[in-house]
Amino acid sequence: MPRGMKVLVTGASGRIGQAFREYYRDYYFLRLVEHQTPVRASSNEEVVSADITDFQSILKAMKGMEAVVHLAADPRGSAPWDSILKLNIIGTYNVFEAARLSGVKKIVYASSNHACGYAVLESDLVGPDVPIRPDSLYGVSKVFGEALGRYYSDKFGVSVICLRIGACHDPEVLLKRIHSSGGRLFYPPEKYLAMWISRRDVAQLIHKSLEADLKFGIFYGTSNNERKIFDLSSAKEKLGYEPQDRIEDYISTESYKK
Repeated sequence: MPRGMKVLVTGASGRIGQAFREYYRDYYFLRLVEHQTPVRASSNEEVVSADITDFQSILKAMKGMEAVVHLAADPRGSAPWDSILKLNIIGTYNVFEAARLSGVKKIVYASSNHACGYAVLESDLVGPDVPIRPDSLYGVSKVFGEALGRYYSDKFGVSVICLRIGACHDPEVLLKRIHSSGGRLFYPPEKYLAMWISRRDVAQLIHKSLEADLKFGIFYGTSNNERKIFDLSSAKEKLGYEPQDRIEDYISTESYKK
């Protein structure tokens, strides 16, 4: 039997959703939101069909849940406004409001390093207190989600943890993406490698956020890479996050230049 709470997971079919499920499906009871991409349930999981842009469907899916891990979004940095508005802004509001009306007291929200992309681009080390500087409409939508979380925490007493997650790709996939970009990526290669986070570490970060006794917080998430791009001290101190992996154990530190 699962030891933890009942958790609704949006975006359950994505990379981060799959990673969290892989490591913690035996700890929590997970209700997985299925929309366009089919999701196959394993032990301690169930699948419900819902659309975050349809308030009534997500409200129905929320029934009986104790926490929400909100991962669903249009993740493209080049996403057009219509998609950003529908999925990342209205969809996020619907999830937060449905959680409030359902008595859910914990929301873990997948924000992004792109909420402060220009600061990341220009700085050697960035922490949660860096000024807001989104690099795209996608980044703007993540700033909205963080502000919405602050409001729901202050106004309604919901515990909201916002995670500015780094690059959660298999190392080979990340390296291939860097090599094939032709220099068109927003960050230089060394910064993409520095913001890598493994499946195991991102799953742990979500788990620690669910268990944390905090009213509100914004935290960065990477693995324990040699090169540091995000200040993880707050996540370690307040969440108890202890990343286990390093990008250097999988690829050469010089390989992105080849």
